[in-house]
Amino acid sequence: MELNTDFGARVVVHADQQPWQASPMPGVDRRMLDRIGDEVARATTIVRYAPGSQFSAHTHTGGEEFIVLEGVFQDEHGDYPAGTYVRNPPTTGHTPGSAPGCTIFVKLWQFDMDDRHQFRKTMAEGLGAPVDGVATAELHRDAREVVTYHALDAGAELTMTESGGIEMLVLDGDVTEQDETLSKNSWLRLPDGVALVAKAGADGARLWIKSGHLRYAQPPGQ
Repeated sequence: MELNTDFGARVVVHADQQPWQASPMPGVDRRMLDRIGDEVARATTIVRYAPGSQFSAHTHTGGEEFIVLEGVFQDEHGDYPAGTYVRNPPTTGHTPGSAPGCTIFVKLWQFDMDDRHQFRKTMAEGLGAPVDGVATAELHRDAREVVTYHALDAGAELTMTESGGIEMLVLDGDVTEQDETLSKNSWLRLPDGVALVAKAGADGARLWIKSGHLRYAQPPGQ
C-alpha cells in the first residue's frame, strides 16, 4: 500500500474527517496518514484501541514512536496517559493494549537502525517560558531529527525554517497554515525547503512537530 508517498509535496489530512479502518486485531482501528508497505510498513497512523483490546506481542524491528492522544495506553512496562510521548527504538518489544481504551498517534519504521535510546516523557512538563506567546519543549534531538512540543497562546505565530522537512500534528485548538485551518488531529507534512508559519486561533493551540527527518524517508528494511 502507498499513501501520501510524495515527500516533495505538501500534505494535509484532517484525520477526524476520515473513516476508521479495521486493523488485523479486533477492537483496534486506524486512520492512515502516510504509508509505504502493507502490515509491515513505514507508516504514520492514528490508532484507536477499544476498551479491553490488545495487540499481540511484537518486536519493533524498525522502531516505534507514539503520542497518547486520549485515554491510557498500556503494556507490560506500565501505563501511558494522554500527553505522553514514547520512543521505542529498533530491537524493543511489548504487548500493547488498553483496558479503558485509548487513541494514539504512531510512527513506525522511521528510526535510525542503530538508535537504542528508549524513553517516555510527559510533553507539557518540559515547556519553557513563552516567547511571543509560544512555549516550547524539546522532546528529542539527534543527527537525523528534532521533535518538539509547542503551546501557543491565542493569535500567537510559530515560524520554523528547518531543513529536511517538517511534520506537525495539532493536539488541541487550531492553527492557520497557508490560509487553511488545521484543527485537533489535523496532520501536516511540509517538504524540505518549505517553512512552517502557523498562527493559533482564538483558543490557542498545542502542537507536536518533527523536523529534518523526511530526507531519510524510505521503505522498511532499506
